[in-house]
Amino acid sequence: MKKFFLITLVLTFFFTSCDYFSKHTGFSKTETGIYYKLHIIGEEVNPAKSGNYVTVDLNYKTINDSSFFHEQRTFKITKPDYKGSIDECFLMLSKGDSSTFIIDADNFFTKTLKTSLPQFIANNSQMKVDIKMNDIRTEEQYTTDKEEFLKWIEDFGDYEKTILKRFIDEQKVDVEPTKSGLYFFTVKKGDGKKVKKGDLITIDYDGRFLNGKFFDSTKKRQQPFDFVYGSELQVIPGLEEAIGMMEQGEKAVVIIPSSLAFGDNGSSTGIIPPFTSLIYEIEIINVKTKK
Repeated sequence: MKKFFLITLVLTFFFTSCDYFSKHTGFSKTETGIYYKLHIIGEEVNPAKSGNYVTVDLNYKTINDSSFFHEQRTFKITKPDYKGSIDECFLMLSKGDSSTFIIDADNFFTKTLKTSLPQFIANNSQMKVDIKMNDIRTEEQYTTDKEEFLKWIEDFGDYEKTILKRFIDEQKVDVEPTKSGLYFFTVKKGDGKKVKKGDLITIDYDGRFLNGKFFDSTKKRQQPFDFVYGSELQVIPGLEEAIGMMEQGEKAVVIIPSSLAFGDNGSSTGIIPPFTSLIYEIEIINVKTKK
């Protein structure tokens, strides 16, 4: 399969040379319209299959190479449900491979993510996706690894509760948690325009552990986050709940227990450990009502 992939790269170069030079220099093109450029060839020869669990480094960029999402994730590959889907990109890679793909931006956001196209990407345009395939596991291997990991951390739940209670006591937090366990503090009031489901909102946030150490910050990246509020899998449940309580222009600090964050597995990147409470400082920069 690896040799076939390399031969395909060469043949595609020669037989699509006109399109090759006029569209994206250095890239080859699949029959479904995806452009690709292989940077690193891993030692494994078997590409991923539908149903496999993969761990990948993902970097979503505009066609002009401006990065707007960069993270490592572990997930189950599904069968592509339309031609040119990003799922096709994963199925072209073996463990250790690294490649850049150019895909249709409209289809990625509306069909794959089932959300609206961000303001910084034009209609009927393309986007780049850098993918590094770190690991490929069958469903059986993934289940076994997960069960072994859960046995190792089964006592962490009580430990988190102790740490969170100590933090609340030390900081003299004088607000009651919401029904779900979220602590919410308004730092700056908004202009009265409430966030509603379906609104396209722009936020800035700092994410910290209870010890004050940063793990993520749109402010440091100088890149606010745009998303459609209420869309599935856009933000963790704790942020979803907190943002739903806020107004345009409002700034708030929230303490989020792991049950509303990354739970007993931690984040797919490995940055957030299992059973870890988090602190977010959120500011709603803009609320655009969907008409």
